[in-house]
Amino acid sequence: MQHIEHFKDTQRTQRRVRWLSALALAALALTTSLAMAQTPAAALPGKGIKVQALQSPIAEETFQTMLVERALQKLGYETQPIKEVEYPTAHIAIANGDATFLAVHWDPLHQDYYDNAGGDATLLRTGQYAGPAAQGYMIDKATAEKYRITNIDQLRDPEIARLFDHDGDGKADLTGCNPGWGCEAVIEHHMDAYKLRATVQHVQGSYSALIADTIGRYKRGESILYYTWTPYWVSGVLVPGKDVVWLQVPFSANPQKASTRLDDGSDYGFSVNTTRIVVNRAWAEKNPAAVKLFEVMRLPIADIDAQNGRMRDGENTPADIARHTEGWIKFHQAVFDGWIAQALAAARP
Repeated sequence: MQHIEHFKDTQRTQRRVRWLSALALAALALTTSLAMAQTPAAALPGKGIKVQALQSPIAEETFQTMLVERALQKLGYETQPIKEVEYPTAHIAIANGDATFLAVHWDPLHQDYYDNAGGDATLLRTGQYAGPAAQGYMIDKATAEKYRITNIDQLRDPEIARLFDHDGDGKADLTGCNPGWGCEAVIEHHMDAYKLRATVQHVQGSYSALIADTIGRYKRGESILYYTWTPYWVSGVLVPGKDVVWLQVPFSANPQKASTRLDDGSDYGFSVNTTRIVVNRAWAEKNPAAVKLFEVMRLPIADIDAQNGRMRDGENTPADIARHTEGWIKFHQAVFDGWIAQALAAARP
């Protein structure tokens, strides 16, 4: 719970900062509107420049990507239909100039993908688009309280592990992470570091299908063990602290050899991430307005959660997501216009 409160406190602070910023940006937005009204379309910095966005097959990331596209369109850029590819491929494609940007790069989770695509020589990782984003392992609260389970290390006990066995092999079934997402590498590292191979099975496949099955098991009163992250709709269905609880890890262990220990001493095994925008470096050097836009855009985690929840409730078509995006812009018009103003200013000599 301390972990959850830590993120809630951070988000509350961010909301206060955004409210104060909005007051300042309101005046800036008026300036923007006047400037754009006086600026012919031909003078917009993105006029005649095509932009190709990439995103992972996770449909819940479309909202973040569309919002960046709408802002780029205000600068005159010609956005192409979003293409879906896995994260490793996206980084390489952007580095090679086959695409322009990825709006949901998890830092530091995707560090290896960034480095393998050429790192700072070919890519520019900019801004702090959304965050902080948490990840980790969760179990249902009833089982946690009944057996006093607080740490994944306890799953080394065959008797504890069998509580989460759904296929009869005697091992706990951990609803895990898709290959190519980055989180699967951390989970696999944990399996060895915490000596869980003998008692835990990392179940992989389509995460959306697996987590739907996991939720079904919970509703039937069964014990569940799963990996998840925020922002994502799952934590709106299986509510941390109410339905499920986070498991800690015995010590920090990950491929980057980085500490995942929080200030309060807790450790959930994954670094707190910020989602940032990655762009082709050569393109970025020629488009300072777009780079400035990427630097100043901020999307609250709570807003992503809310939009993802609407998708889960059935509003999940491209038209629905586009409507959500336009609605967000309208509700935050002063903030949005402030981004555009700063981007236009960066384009001026």
